[in-house]
Formats: sequence, C-alpha cells, structure tokens
Amino acid sequence: MKSKLLFFFLFPLMTFAQDDLLASIDTTVTNEKVESAFKALKIVNLESTKLAAKGDLYFIVAHRFGSVKDGFEGFYGLDNANTQIKFLYGLKDWLTISGARSELAYDFSAKYRLQNQIKDGFPFTVVGFNSVAINNTLKESNYPKMTFESRLTYVTQLLVSRKFSDKLSLQLAPTFFHENFVENDLQDNSQYAIGFGGRYKIANRWSINMDYAAHLNRDSSSIYKNPLSIGVDLETGGHVFQMHFTSSQGIHEAGYLGQTTGDWGKGDVFFGFNLSRVF
Repeated sequence: MKSKLLFFFLFPLMTFAQDDLLASIDTTVTNEKVESAFKALKIVNLESTKLAAKGDLYFIVAHRFGSVKDGFEGFYGLDNANTQIKFLYGLKDWLTISGARSELAYDFSAKYRLQNQIKDGFPFTVVGFNSVAINNTLKESNYPKMTFESRLTYVTQLLVSRKFSDKLSLQLAPTFFHENFVENDLQDNSQYAIGFGGRYKIANRWSINMDYAAHLNRDSSSIYKNPLSIGVDLETGGHVFQMHFTSSQGIHEAGYLGQTTGDWGKGDVFFGFNLSRVF
C-alpha cells in the first residue's frame, strides 16, 4: 500500500522531469540554419553571403551601359557598355569558385562559408572571399616597362550578413585589396575599404537592394570615388534577375572598389543588370 501511494505522488514529478529532459534534448540537437539572407550571389556589385550549391554550374552575364549623363549623343549610355561573362561552380556546399572576363579585366575568385547564422544561436553568416584580377586597360604603348605582374590586383573580403526577418537582410564587408600598379604615385598599393549592403523584400518576387563601399585610405587627389548602387531583384522560377543603377561601370571587385568614376550628385551613373542561368 505504501509503495502504491509513493508511486501515486511521484508519478507526476517523473512525468514533468521526463518532459523537461525531452525539451532539453530537443534544444540541444536543434541547430537550424537561417537560409537565404540574399537570393542572388551578389547584392548589386558587392558579393553576398549566398554560395552555389554543390555541383551547380552558373552562367552569368553582367552588363553595365555607359553613363546616362552622356545624353542623346551617347544614346543615354547604350553606346558604351561593359559586359562581363562569368562561369561559377559550386565545388562544395561551402566553396564556390568562378572565372570571368570583361572589357576591363579577367577575374578569378573563391568564396567559402566559415559560419552559418543559426536560429536562436549564432547571429551571423560569415563568408570569406578572395579574388585576383588581371587589368586589361593598361596599354604597353603607355607603359613600355610594364610586366604581367603589374596588371594584377588581389582582393580579400570578409562578408558578414544577418537575416533579420523574411523581408530584411543586411551585410557588412571589411575589405583589403592590393594593386601592383597604381597610376597615382601618391596612392598606396595596399588599400582598405568597408562595404555595406542590404536587401528588403517588397513583394512575393521583388526586393530592393543597395550596396556601398567606403574607401578608407584613398589619396585626396584621386579621381576615383566610392561606389553606390541601388536596384531591384526579380525572382523568376528559381533564378534572380537584377536591374540597377550604379556609379561604377566596373563589375569585378578590383574595378568597382578602386576605380569607380561615376558620381550620383552629377547624374553620372550607369544602368545595368545581372542575369544568371544555373545548370
């Protein structure tokens, strides 16, 4: 009888303890990743923390028309365009590699995930990015002593993003880049910048995107400026079509970070788009 009474009083406590233990186990094993802070591989010009899935091959066409400031004489930029053709491959789920060519440069890069944003856990997605560009615009006729190494620019970025909600994602990108050759003798070869970017979803398939990069040690006499880009993303059947206005006609990292000439205040901006196809 005593044993039955003891069981009667202890059974609820045992049940509560079991529930607490199961809840604790669930909390421990749940490691839910926060996905899709950005739908496209780039915000506009700035790389996003999105990577290609393992085995996915992307063919990407990025186009920047000439400055709309050219007016009717330059058909509002349509007569003077820069086009980049890129192939990008998901070597691993955490590693994406690419090779690209435009009128301004050849560009090769690797992007690799260091940490995922975790629901109710780690607050950010952290991705590393490295690229090397070969400058096509330097002419041997102007620089007869130029070597191949003079054409190279190296870029290293740390991409840190957070998805705050289904609508809003923001990203920060501390950046170091080194140009083996600079035309302004007062400019350091090693340069620093910090990029900012974001995405805000305004409809089921549409979002507004913006990115900006602040150069931290540019010489005051330089003709180059900080790039600002604003545009929209349209999701179409698993693909993203990006349309935007930007102050940079350069598409590769070394181009838009170090050699942006446009100026929003003077209407000197370029219309462009990024179009991708995945296989």
